[in-house]
Amino acid sequence: MKQPQFQLDRFEICLSGLGGQGVQTLGKVLGQALALGHGYYVTQTQSYGPEARGGASRSDLVVSSQPISYPKTDKIDLLVALSQEACNRYFGLLKPGGALMVNTTLVKQVPTNRYLGLPFTDLAQDKLGLPQAMNTIVLGAITFLLTFAKRSVIRKSLEDTLPAKIRAVNVKALNLGFREAEKHFTGLPAAWGGEEAEE
Repeated sequence: MKQPQFQLDRFEICLSGLGGQGVQTLGKVLGQALALGHGYYVTQTQSYGPEARGGASRSDLVVSSQPISYPKTDKIDLLVALSQEACNRYFGLLKPGGALMVNTTLVKQVPTNRYLGLPFTDLAQDKLGLPQAMNTIVLGAITFLLTFAKRSVIRKSLEDTLPAKIRAVNVKALNLGFREAEKHFTGLPAAWGGEEAEE
């Protein structure tokens, strides 16, 4: 098994939004990349609201350099909220010092003034003309935030997961999300892996 570059005690990620926003795919690609590509132990759990499309959707990851004793999240380090409902519902699970990243196209009332926001839905439509690529733009922004993740490894995981015909546009979406985050996000928690991982 590949040895991770950074030691992580336990890092919890909650990806949340509406059914149809690609939250589960996002969790799967990110989990695979961190486990197979980076060598971390990763657990993934997921839940859906009453309707698959339009109801609440959530995918949780626990990432660690050591075997994971409890697979579910209870003190979230990074909460990604792609809808207002998700933000309202899960904000209370964010631990002190954790980071909240929201989709500002749909999340108009953020319960704190300390958050990272990008208009992910608008970016997918305006820059790529493909609303379905929104979750991959989010993945790019997450990759920027996680200093223990390498963009090249995340990209390979994405390419390995997707059918050939949509690979190119999704790599473009990943890079777009990374660049937008690089441009707009500052002041990340130091506990997230120290120095920035190379690409």
